[in-house]
Parts: sequence; C-alpha cells; structure tokens
Amino acid sequence: MKHEFKNDKILLTFDDEVCVNSGACIRQLPAVFDVTRDPWINVDEADPDAIEEAVDLCPSGALECEIYE
Repeated sequence: MKHEFKNDKILLTFDDEVCVNSGACIRQLPAVFDVTRDPWINVDEADPDAIEEAVDLCPSGALECEIYE
C-alpha cells in the first residue's frame, strides 16, 4: 500500500509492499525517517533536496518523491 507524506515543497510516497527494510533511508536521514514515531516519515524535518538524496538511496524503490518548484 502506498502512503503519502507532503508539504508545500515535496510529495514523498512510500510503498510498504515494496520495502525490503534495508534501513538506508533511516541511516541517511534519521530526522525524516524515524520508526519510533507515528507517522514514521516527517517531510518537514529536512530540506527537500536532502530528502531526495535519501530517496535515491532506497534499494527497493519503495520511496519516491516529487519536489515542487
């Protein structure tokens, strides 16, 4: 199932059926990706470019993002 997390600068989608739980996102950007809170993704915690870099490291493709210009 896809989940959306967004603000006025970015839309991030997470597909929990694709995720392989590698933890790459958590290691790259723990302020945004924190499994100890609900919701576990908070796009307000970092710059959209930093989030995009973390998304690019996702080995499964479970994370995708769109930055609003």
